[in-house]
Amino acid sequence: MATKTIPLEVLLGNPDKAGPQISPDGQRLTYIAPLEGVLNLWLGTVGGEFEPITHDTDRGIRAYTWCHNNRHLIYLQDTGGDENWHVYTIDLETSEIIDRTPFDGVQADVIALRRKYPNEVLVGLNKDDPRLHDIWRLNLDTGDLTKVVENPGFVAWGIDQDMKVRAAVAPQPDGGMQMLVRDADDGEWRPFVNYGAEDAIIAGPVGFTGDNTRLYILSSIGVNAARVLVKNVATGEEEVIAEDPTYDCVNITLQPVTRKPQIAWFLKEKVEYVVLDPSIQADLDAIKNIQSGEFGIIDRDHADQTWLIGFDSDVGPVKYYVYDCKTKTARFLFAHRPELEAYELAPMEPFAFTTRDALEVHGYVSFPLGRRDNLPTVINVHGGPWARDSWGFNPEAQWLANRGYLCIQVNYRGSLGYGKDFVNAGDKEWGGKMQDDVSDAVRWAVERGYADPERICIYGGSYGGYAALVGATSTPELYKCAIATCGPANLKTFIESIPPYWTPMIAMFKKRVGDPETEEDFLWSRSPLSKVDSITAPMLIAHGANDPRVKLAETEQIAAAMKEKGIDHELVVFDDEGHGFAKPTNRVKFYELAESFLATYL
Repeated sequence: MATKTIPLEVLLGNPDKAGPQISPDGQRLTYIAPLEGVLNLWLGTVGGEFEPITHDTDRGIRAYTWCHNNRHLIYLQDTGGDENWHVYTIDLETSEIIDRTPFDGVQADVIALRRKYPNEVLVGLNKDDPRLHDIWRLNLDTGDLTKVVENPGFVAWGIDQDMKVRAAVAPQPDGGMQMLVRDADDGEWRPFVNYGAEDAIIAGPVGFTGDNTRLYILSSIGVNAARVLVKNVATGEEEVIAEDPTYDCVNITLQPVTRKPQIAWFLKEKVEYVVLDPSIQADLDAIKNIQSGEFGIIDRDHADQTWLIGFDSDVGPVKYYVYDCKTKTARFLFAHRPELEAYELAPMEPFAFTTRDALEVHGYVSFPLGRRDNLPTVINVHGGPWARDSWGFNPEAQWLANRGYLCIQVNYRGSLGYGKDFVNAGDKEWGGKMQDDVSDAVRWAVERGYADPERICIYGGSYGGYAALVGATSTPELYKCAIATCGPANLKTFIESIPPYWTPMIAMFKKRVGDPETEEDFLWSRSPLSKVDSITAPMLIAHGANDPRVKLAETEQIAAAMKEKGIDHELVVFDDEGHGFAKPTNRVKFYELAESFLATYL
């Protein structure tokens, strides 16, 4: 029986509903859903009617949160993908929407909200120095915005339960990090933990304990994988809360009031968790029985009696439930893409292989339903690169499998989650051993008869776009075609043009990628632009004109070089996008082009 074609809009357009949150009093719910094709915020009650409370007509709203006063919501919005986020509030009593950070060319972020101060928000703003975000206190009643911390060069913060800025992270010249603490809002900073460069990328503050005397931190000092410690701010005495020898702890759930650790989460082939607080064991047992899939606790009300639970599955949409802690029962809310339930989806299968230099690398494969042999194949390289692919609903994997392609996703060295040795194995290996891992994953699939060696495409965005360009220029014999979005083509110009607020991290880039001042030749040798003559496969390249992370000039450089040399390529620039394609019309247009491109060449 033929597999039903899933429309692109169902897989890759706007979700039907997503991002639910519960009000602090537990009485109301919000979620993100389309309004005339644009994502907006909706408000209602469990089992009741919902109505839109924002009316954005441009890029849509993708990030928001409730304030602890039960009256205001906060959301972020930029212009055309420039990532100069503004902080907006919605007053649910008056329906008034206010831009609280109305500054041109300034990036804002929500740093902290605390129950004790329900009408205040700490906001980060690079208003006075584009490289550094100072901390400002926003009063929701008066609208006053007051600077409370001048940033001397920090890249992360720790805020205690009294809304005091008590911890910070400062980058070091060697690519390491130093965590600092202080005893009061106006106290002197003192060193707390020194992370060498080898430990810095998977380290940092998690949050303060309920009494503000200790700080939960992530650290891999002395071990391979990041573990959660709790460390006394005054004495430095520390205790291990959760650890795994191989996999980093990716999250820890704290009781909202007492800040007692309750669950430690580890992202292995799938999500696994360790219960740290026996008092919630019965709740987790009840939640596990609601349905299949990997669950997460999305939100909790102030009384800690009503939880929002999300279930992720590789073969269906994400499903959300309201869970009652008293009765240990759940009520179904919605699926994020309910139309998917009319289709059979492809399982995402974990796999592992040994690279040419004897490193174990993991990933996932998604086969077209009913077929596993000699398949046209797309290796979909994740961005970051300090990120990872994980198990669950993946719209691109489903799109490719549904169209008859084998989709390979590989967590090459440098990916997060597998401990610091694996991350650090990617240092200075952009376009080197990191790319070898991608190539070895392709060869793994070919050797097993899964992939047709004559019909393979390399595809990715951001770092994945760079990897696609490298694949086309460094191993052209492997690929019949390539698709790259938002990818650097020249590593020197890429590093030299990073956004100003990334400059405090420049030592990390120099250590892990290369130094444009002292290693120009090395960076050029790892740049796809240096090997344009080697391209033999057709290429589809796409970019957002307003991309602040990887400037459009990166794509324009390599497109111009290919045009000059008469190399077959198609260039698509979205004038109203940044790093990635947020608007559903643009997203669907890109995937239509990519689908036609793959059908032509594979």
